Amino acid sequence: MKTPLTVAYGGGTNSSAMLIEMEKRKVVPDLILFADTGGELPETYEFIANFSKWLVSKGMPEITQVRYARETLEENCLRSNILPSLAYGFKSCSLKYKVQPQNKFLNNWQPAKDCWQSGGRVLKLIGYDAGEARRAKDYDDKKYIYEYPLVRWGWNREKCVQVVTEAGFKPAKSSCFFCPAMRKTEVLQLSKTHPDLARRAVLIERNARLKKIKGLGRNWRWEDLIRSDESQTRLFDDLPDPVPCGCYDG
Repeated sequence: MKTPLTVAYGGGTNSSAMLIEMEKRKVVPDLILFADTGGELPETYEFIANFSKWLVSKGMPEITQVRYARETLEENCLRSNILPSLAYGFKSCSLKYKVQPQNKFLNNWQPAKDCWQSGGRVLKLIGYDAGEARRAKDYDDKKYIYEYPLVRWGWNREKCVQVVTEAGFKPAKSSCFFCPAMRKTEVLQLSKTHPDLARRAVLIERNARLKKIKGLGRNWRWEDLIRSDESQTRLFDDLPDPVPCGCYDG
Protein backbone atom coordinates (compact mmCIF):
# COMPACT_ATOMS: atom_id res chain seq x y z
CA MET A 1 0.00 0.00 0.00
CA LYS A 2 1.43 3.36 -1.07
CA THR A 3 1.72 5.89 1.75
CA PRO A 4 -0.44 8.92 0.83
CA LEU A 5 1.64 12.11 0.76
CA THR A 6 -0.26 15.21 1.85
CA VAL A 7 0.74 18.83 2.40
CA ALA A 8 -0.80 21.01 5.10
CA TYR A 9 -0.51 24.22 3.11
CA GLY A 10 -0.50 27.39 5.18
CA GLY A 11 -1.04 29.82 2.31
CA GLY A 12 2.10 31.86 2.94
CA THR A 13 5.75 32.06 1.98
CA ASN A 14 7.14 29.10 3.91
CA SER A 15 4.80 26.38 2.72
CA SER A 16 4.89 27.83 -0.81
CA ALA A 17 8.69 27.63 -0.84
CA MET A 18 8.43 24.02 0.33
CA LEU A 19 6.12 23.15 -2.58
CA ILE A 20 8.31 24.97 -5.09
CA GLU A 21 11.31 22.91 -4.01
CA MET A 22 9.26 19.71 -4.02
CA GLU A 23 8.35 20.43 -7.64
CA LYS A 24 12.04 20.91 -8.48
CA ARG A 25 12.82 17.57 -6.83
CA LYS A 26 9.90 15.91 -8.63
CA VAL A 27 8.20 15.03 -5.35
CA VAL A 28 4.50 15.15 -6.19
CA PRO A 29 2.07 15.09 -3.25
CA ASP A 30 -1.26 13.33 -3.51
CA LEU A 31 -3.13 16.17 -1.84
CA ILE A 32 -2.49 19.81 -0.89
CA LEU A 33 -4.92 21.13 1.71
CA PHE A 34 -5.48 24.74 2.74
CA ALA A 35 -7.86 25.48 5.62
CA ASP A 36 -9.56 28.84 5.13
CA THR A 37 -10.71 30.61 8.29
CA GLY A 38 -12.64 33.11 6.18
CA GLY A 39 -10.45 35.94 7.42
CA GLU A 40 -7.45 36.02 5.10
CA LEU A 41 -6.36 39.23 3.38
CA PRO A 42 -7.61 39.69 -0.22
CA GLU A 43 -4.05 39.53 -1.55
CA THR A 44 -3.53 36.22 0.23
CA TYR A 45 -6.56 34.69 -1.46
CA GLU A 46 -5.30 36.04 -4.79
CA PHE A 47 -1.85 34.59 -4.16
CA ILE A 48 -3.26 31.16 -3.29
CA ALA A 49 -5.39 31.10 -6.45
CA ASN A 50 -2.43 32.05 -8.66
CA PHE A 51 -0.06 29.68 -6.90
CA SER A 52 -2.54 26.83 -7.30
CA LYS A 53 -2.63 27.47 -11.07
CA TRP A 54 1.17 27.45 -11.14
CA LEU A 55 1.26 24.12 -9.31
CA VAL A 56 -1.14 22.55 -11.79
CA SER A 57 0.96 23.86 -14.69
CA LYS A 58 3.92 22.02 -13.19
CA GLY A 59 2.06 18.73 -12.84
CA MET A 60 1.30 19.16 -9.16
CA PRO A 61 -2.18 18.89 -7.57
CA GLU A 62 -4.28 22.01 -7.23
CA ILE A 63 -4.76 23.43 -3.75
CA THR A 64 -7.90 22.03 -2.13
CA GLN A 65 -9.56 24.50 0.22
CA VAL A 66 -11.53 23.39 3.26
CA ARG A 67 -13.45 25.31 5.91
CA TYR A 68 -15.01 24.81 9.30
CA ALA A 69 -18.59 24.20 8.26
CA ARG A 70 -20.65 26.08 10.82
CA GLU A 71 -19.25 29.61 10.66
CA THR A 72 -16.12 31.62 10.02
CA LEU A 73 -13.83 32.59 12.88
CA GLU A 74 -14.98 36.19 12.55
CA GLU A 75 -18.64 35.13 12.81
CA ASN A 76 -17.82 32.98 15.84
CA CYS A 77 -16.12 35.86 17.63
CA LEU A 78 -19.01 38.23 16.97
CA ARG A 79 -21.68 35.71 17.96
CA SER A 80 -19.90 34.66 21.15
CA ASN A 81 -18.65 38.13 22.16
CA ILE A 82 -15.07 36.92 22.26
CA LEU A 83 -11.70 37.50 20.63
CA PRO A 84 -9.64 34.82 18.86
CA SER A 85 -8.30 32.42 21.46
CA LEU A 86 -4.70 33.59 21.01
CA ALA A 87 -5.65 36.87 22.69
CA TYR A 88 -6.30 34.86 25.86
CA GLY A 89 -3.08 32.87 25.53
CA PHE A 90 -4.54 29.80 23.82
CA LYS A 91 -4.39 28.43 20.26
CA SER A 92 -7.74 26.67 19.97
CA CYS A 93 -8.77 28.85 17.00
CA SER A 94 -5.89 27.31 15.02
CA LEU A 95 -6.99 23.82 15.98
CA LYS A 96 -10.67 24.46 15.25
CA TYR A 97 -10.33 26.41 12.01
CA LYS A 98 -7.08 25.02 10.59
CA VAL A 99 -6.31 21.52 11.85
CA GLN A 100 -9.79 20.07 12.33
CA PRO A 101 -11.20 20.96 8.85
CA GLN A 102 -8.16 19.35 7.22
CA ASN A 103 -8.41 16.22 9.36
CA LYS A 104 -12.15 16.00 8.68
CA PHE A 105 -11.48 16.10 4.96
CA LEU A 106 -8.80 13.44 5.28
CA ASN A 107 -11.14 11.23 7.30
CA ASN A 108 -13.34 11.02 4.19
CA TRP A 109 -10.54 10.94 1.61
CA GLN A 110 -10.41 7.45 0.11
CA PRO A 111 -6.61 7.08 -0.15
CA ALA A 112 -6.31 7.90 3.56
CA LYS A 113 -9.12 5.52 4.48
CA ASP A 114 -7.48 2.74 2.47
CA CYS A 115 -4.13 3.45 4.11
CA TRP A 116 -5.55 3.33 7.62
CA GLN A 117 -7.55 0.22 6.80
CA SER A 118 -4.31 -1.57 5.90
CA GLY A 119 -2.64 -0.43 9.12
CA GLY A 120 -0.57 2.39 7.60
CA ARG A 121 -0.25 6.09 8.34
CA VAL A 122 -0.66 9.15 6.11
CA LEU A 123 2.44 11.32 5.62
CA LYS A 124 1.69 14.97 6.35
CA LEU A 125 4.23 17.66 5.39
CA ILE A 126 4.22 20.97 7.29
CA GLY A 127 6.08 24.10 6.21
CA TYR A 128 7.79 25.29 9.38
CA ASP A 129 11.13 26.86 8.48
CA ALA A 130 14.43 26.15 10.22
CA GLY A 131 13.94 29.17 12.49
CA GLU A 132 10.75 27.54 13.78
CA ALA A 133 12.34 24.17 14.51
CA ARG A 134 10.93 24.28 18.04
CA ARG A 135 7.44 23.87 16.51
CA ALA A 136 8.46 20.74 14.60
CA LYS A 137 7.31 17.99 16.93
CA ASP A 138 7.36 14.23 16.51
CA TYR A 139 3.78 13.46 17.48
CA ASP A 140 2.82 9.97 18.57
CA ASP A 141 -0.10 9.70 16.17
CA LYS A 142 -1.73 6.50 14.97
CA LYS A 143 -3.01 8.11 11.76
CA TYR A 144 -0.26 10.49 10.64
CA ILE A 145 3.49 10.77 10.19
CA TYR A 146 4.57 14.42 10.44
CA GLU A 147 7.57 15.71 8.53
CA TYR A 148 9.06 19.20 8.25
CA PRO A 149 11.09 19.46 5.02
CA LEU A 150 12.20 23.08 5.50
CA VAL A 151 13.68 22.21 8.89
CA ARG A 152 15.41 19.16 7.40
CA TRP A 153 16.80 21.26 4.52
CA GLY A 154 17.95 23.98 6.91
CA TRP A 155 15.91 26.64 5.10
CA ASN A 156 15.29 29.78 7.14
CA ARG A 157 12.79 32.55 6.46
CA GLU A 158 15.19 34.44 4.18
CA LYS A 159 15.76 31.37 2.03
CA CYS A 160 12.01 30.82 1.67
CA VAL A 161 11.49 34.43 0.58
CA GLN A 162 14.28 34.02 -1.98
CA VAL A 163 12.81 30.82 -3.43
CA VAL A 164 9.30 32.24 -3.74
CA THR A 165 10.59 35.46 -5.30
CA GLU A 166 12.74 33.59 -7.83
CA ALA A 167 9.69 31.56 -8.85
CA GLY A 168 7.99 34.82 -9.84
CA PHE A 169 5.75 35.39 -6.83
CA LYS A 170 5.58 38.16 -4.29
CA PRO A 171 6.11 36.54 -0.87
CA ALA A 172 2.78 36.19 0.92
CA LYS A 173 1.72 35.99 4.52
CA SER A 174 -1.23 33.98 5.76
CA SER A 175 -3.07 35.03 8.91
CA CYS A 176 -6.48 36.38 9.84
CA PHE A 177 -6.81 40.14 9.42
CA PHE A 178 -7.80 40.30 13.11
CA CYS A 179 -5.14 37.93 14.43
CA PRO A 180 -3.74 38.89 17.87
CA ALA A 181 -0.30 37.77 16.61
CA MET A 182 -0.09 40.78 14.29
CA ARG A 183 2.63 43.26 15.16
CA LYS A 184 1.79 46.89 15.81
CA THR A 185 3.30 47.90 12.47
CA GLU A 186 1.10 45.31 10.72
CA VAL A 187 -2.01 46.62 12.47
CA LEU A 188 -1.22 50.15 11.32
CA GLN A 189 -0.49 48.92 7.80
CA LEU A 190 -3.85 47.13 7.76
CA SER A 191 -5.62 50.33 8.77
CA LYS A 192 -4.06 52.09 5.76
CA THR A 193 -4.27 49.41 3.05
CA HIS A 194 -7.53 47.77 4.13
CA PRO A 195 -9.44 50.24 6.31
CA ASP A 196 -12.62 48.20 5.90
CA LEU A 197 -10.95 45.14 7.39
CA ALA A 198 -9.41 47.23 10.18
CA ARG A 199 -12.90 48.48 11.04
CA ARG A 200 -14.18 44.90 11.16
CA ALA A 201 -11.32 43.93 13.47
CA VAL A 202 -12.10 46.86 15.76
CA LEU A 203 -15.76 45.80 15.75
CA ILE A 204 -14.72 42.34 17.00
CA GLU A 205 -12.67 44.02 19.72
CA ARG A 206 -15.50 46.35 20.76
CA ASN A 207 -18.02 43.50 20.74
CA ALA A 208 -15.98 41.23 23.01
CA ARG A 209 -16.77 40.99 26.71
CA LEU A 210 -13.34 41.39 28.25
CA LYS A 211 -12.16 41.24 31.84
CA LYS A 212 -8.49 40.27 32.10
CA ILE A 213 -7.23 41.64 28.78
CA LYS A 214 -7.77 44.96 27.04
CA GLY A 215 -8.16 43.98 23.41
CA LEU A 216 -6.69 42.21 20.41
CA GLY A 217 -3.21 43.27 21.54
CA ARG A 218 -3.90 41.58 24.90
CA ASN A 219 -2.58 44.48 27.01
CA TRP A 220 -3.53 47.12 24.45
CA ARG A 221 -6.38 47.80 22.05
CA TRP A 222 -6.08 47.92 18.29
CA GLU A 223 -8.62 50.73 18.25
CA ASP A 224 -6.45 52.88 20.52
CA LEU A 225 -3.33 52.18 18.46
CA ILE A 226 -5.04 53.10 15.19
CA ARG A 227 -6.58 56.23 16.69
CA SER A 228 -3.28 57.35 18.19
CA ASP A 229 -1.53 56.85 14.85
CA GLU A 230 -4.18 58.86 13.07
CA SER A 231 -3.62 61.69 15.55
CA GLN A 232 0.17 61.19 15.22
CA THR A 233 0.66 60.30 18.88
CA ARG A 234 2.79 57.19 19.33
CA LEU A 235 1.55 55.75 22.59
CA PHE A 236 2.62 52.13 22.24
CA ASP A 237 6.24 52.03 21.04
CA ASP A 238 7.42 50.30 24.23
CA LEU A 239 4.88 47.46 24.17
CA PRO A 240 6.08 43.95 23.27
CA ASP A 241 4.80 42.21 20.17
CA PRO A 242 2.36 39.33 20.77
CA VAL A 243 3.26 35.66 20.61
CA PRO A 244 3.17 33.89 17.22
CA CYS A 245 -0.09 32.32 16.10
CA GLY A 246 -0.20 28.58 15.56
CA CYS A 247 -1.59 28.94 12.04
CA TYR A 248 0.71 31.75 10.93
CA ASP A 249 2.53 31.09 7.67
CA GLY A 250 4.77 34.00 6.90
